[in-house]
Amino acid sequence: MRRSAPIDGWTVLLLVGIPVVLVRLVGWPWPHRMPSRTDLAAWVAEPLADRSITATVVALIWLTWLILVAIAAVEACRWVIRRRRLPRLQVPQPAQVLTATLMGAAAVSSTDTAVADTGSPAVTLTDNLLTATSVRDTTAVRQAPMTVHVGATSYRYVVKPKDTLSSIARQWLGSPDRWPEICRLNRHRHFPTVGGTLRDCDLIYPGWDLRLPADATPPAAAVPAQPPRPAAPPPDPAGPRNSDGIGHPTPAPHTSASNTPGPPASASTPSPADTPSRSAATGDADTQPQRDGRNEAGITLPVQGWVSLGLAAAIATVAAILRLQRRRRAQLTFPTPASTTPQPAPVPPSLARVEGIGRRHLNRTGADYQPSGPAVPAPIGHGAGGAEISLFDLPGAGLALHGAGAVPAARAVLAATLATGAADTVDARPVVATTGDLLARLLPEGAPAIGLDPGGTTYDGERLIVLADTAAAVTHAEEEMISRRRLLNTLAADTIADLNARTDHAETQPPYVLLIEATDRHAGRLRAVATHRAALDLHPVIIGALNGLPTVEVDSDGAVTSQEPNPVRQLSTIGAADLAGVLGMLTDALARPEAGTDIDDPPAEPALASTEPGEPVPVQPRDGSALVQLRVLGPVTVTSDTGPIATGMRSGSYTALALLAAHPAGRTLDQLAAALHPDTDKDIAVKRVRTDITTTRRVLRAATGHDEPMFIVYDQTTGRYRLDPETVAVDLWQMLTAIDTANTADDDTAALAALRQAADLYGGDFADGHDRTWVVDYATAYRHQTLTVYARIAEVLEPDHPDQAVAALETAVELDPVNEELYQRIMRIHGRQHRPDAVRRTLRRLEERLADLGDAEPSQATRRVAERQLRPAAPTSRARP
Repeated sequence: MRRSAPIDGWTVLLLVGIPVVLVRLVGWPWPHRMPSRTDLAAWVAEPLADRSITATVVALIWLTWLILVAIAAVEACRWVIRRRRLPRLQVPQPAQVLTATLMGAAAVSSTDTAVADTGSPAVTLTDNLLTATSVRDTTAVRQAPMTVHVGATSYRYVVKPKDTLSSIARQWLGSPDRWPEICRLNRHRHFPTVGGTLRDCDLIYPGWDLRLPADATPPAAAVPAQPPRPAAPPPDPAGPRNSDGIGHPTPAPHTSASNTPGPPASASTPSPADTPSRSAATGDADTQPQRDGRNEAGITLPVQGWVSLGLAAAIATVAAILRLQRRRRAQLTFPTPASTTPQPAPVPPSLARVEGIGRRHLNRTGADYQPSGPAVPAPIGHGAGGAEISLFDLPGAGLALHGAGAVPAARAVLAATLATGAADTVDARPVVATTGDLLARLLPEGAPAIGLDPGGTTYDGERLIVLADTAAAVTHAEEEMISRRRLLNTLAADTIADLNARTDHAETQPPYVLLIEATDRHAGRLRAVATHRAALDLHPVIIGALNGLPTVEVDSDGAVTSQEPNPVRQLSTIGAADLAGVLGMLTDALARPEAGTDIDDPPAEPALASTEPGEPVPVQPRDGSALVQLRVLGPVTVTSDTGPIATGMRSGSYTALALLAAHPAGRTLDQLAAALHPDTDKDIAVKRVRTDITTTRRVLRAATGHDEPMFIVYDQTTGRYRLDPETVAVDLWQMLTAIDTANTADDDTAALAALRQAADLYGGDFADGHDRTWVVDYATAYRHQTLTVYARIAEVLEPDHPDQAVAALETAVELDPVNEELYQRIMRIHGRQHRPDAVRRTLRRLEERLADLGDAEPSQATRRVAERQLRPAAPTSRARP
């Protein structure tokens, strides 16, 4: 095959045009005389003078031209003698950019000089030269960053669902391996249309308009970008309503999803006539870019502060432990409360969003009921690239916080440190020593400045040590330093980390954090403690600048600046109320000896009771006339007489159906949007909910063959959407109805039949597979009701069928392995049947399950139940003849 010549017309134009232009504009490059000392002194005195800049730029251009000549010569020789072993020289990307920039600067400088000298503009060939070169990134291109220039046509690529940078590079750049070029052009760009910032090249979302390299070649189906149209006024949030009672925005003109400007298809809502495939193109809620920090390094709080994902995960861990502690203490009382009301959340409202996001970043291990913490201990912020930074991994002798964000950052440091190890053993939990005055400054006004356990009743003792003043705190740190140094010397260890890794001793030392305000009076003592930071695991955190400690300037949003190298780019910052909330959660979550509730004592209020009134549960038709069966106990599924309905359903449709099932009276659009898409712009969230409802109606009508039922009806009086109980049968409603029937039954036979029906309807945790905070609270409430059902079944069966009663309780234990009353009931039945070994096995199993809750132990009441069942029965006295 004939090979083309290596030097084409454009190359010749470059090699000849550059020297011609430079000679015409600034003269021959070689000076007529060597620079004198006076010339050099003038250049040093005024290096930025016009003539100096021009001379420097021209010299660099001549040097670049010589490089081009060398490359062209090598290519020509290679083509002539066809020796493939010769190195193929290629102009690097920076050299290409430098060439174009210097040529433009030289032309501009020469033009300015010519105007100043002659009063008339000089002739410039800048535009022609820029058009002739193959430079990819020029000033002209950078002035239009939102478009890609290919010839005379402008293109924009808008990301579609399932796109990746590799697939885009394959289509537009000819090779998937060129995806890093696209990443570099768009890294740290914010996309205001749908939200989000490109920080991780593995995470892009539909609707983002990406810059492409200038040599991108459009696919055959690409459509040139049109000038952007004026933005339309925002639609009414309610929108025009049709006979369904649901508003729909006016459909946008049809455009190409991949190459057209303007709002992306993923941000718009299809009309009611759209097919399921077109609805899917808009993107489900689970695939949309959420403005919740999942793809950022942290979360902006609604009132004040910024929380890193690591701290959010730590808070979520504490919340998980609190939920488990509630489940552990929950009593199984009769009659069983049949209600759709969820369990109250254990976190303050201001931290609910933080907990929801943190749940998705937990380092999950072990059983489903076992909590787990974040991957990084004491997460205080993030560094370059969004990597989480641990307080214990910082370089230097400690950390000094200064600036407007110093106090909020100190609050976050305290919360992150104390939340660390909440799901681990006592030895892994750090200790913080601080002063009463500083703690009062960090907490809300009037809050008591006390530790986590002022009464000394928990298993792990005091973790937040509150001392009288700074002098006492420094003395305490010195004593800790001396104690640890002596321990290392005694056990012949170099560092606390080495000591803790050994198994030949019982002196495990947790991390120790000293949190105080800066003071010059004790600066020398503080520096002495800080010197041993790495070896003794002692970590001073000082509020205020202090000589000898690395000081960082913290802005109000947590942004960090430092004169010394520092890996932290942004620190978490929280308000006083949020810190008080975290400390309150930690206090409630600490494992401690508990009295508990004896099953034989009079029943009290169940621990999971809610103060909110429950919504009335609709009575479902018993003849099976409902067109659709909705199951929300377990994975959310929808079936009809012909089988499961899955084709065309959106993931958002399933979560919307589950939420409506938990609220038989219905929810407004705003309530649905806030629950289903809490981290998305309100208008976009409302559009998604509308799309989910419309899609659900259309799919159910097609699956059932009925065009008139609404399935999800709209009440214009209340503005709520609700499930139609005549056409949708809901397993949750049926279970609660069966429980209510058992509560009002006249005899045990009727009650047992209703209870078994309720137990059979429970197919698993509510909306299993949807890991959202609100789902967890609903699931906990419905699980507890089911445990009560099994406990009541066991009571009815025990007199005549004790083994069946134990089997029912064992089934309940599988549903909730940490509820103590279930184990009490099992041990009581075994004791009555004179099975002491079974009683011991049951108690040991409870001890193993509770050990996963941060060293929790069975309550005193549970141990009393076991002791009573293990006592030998008193022998019956025989009557004398």
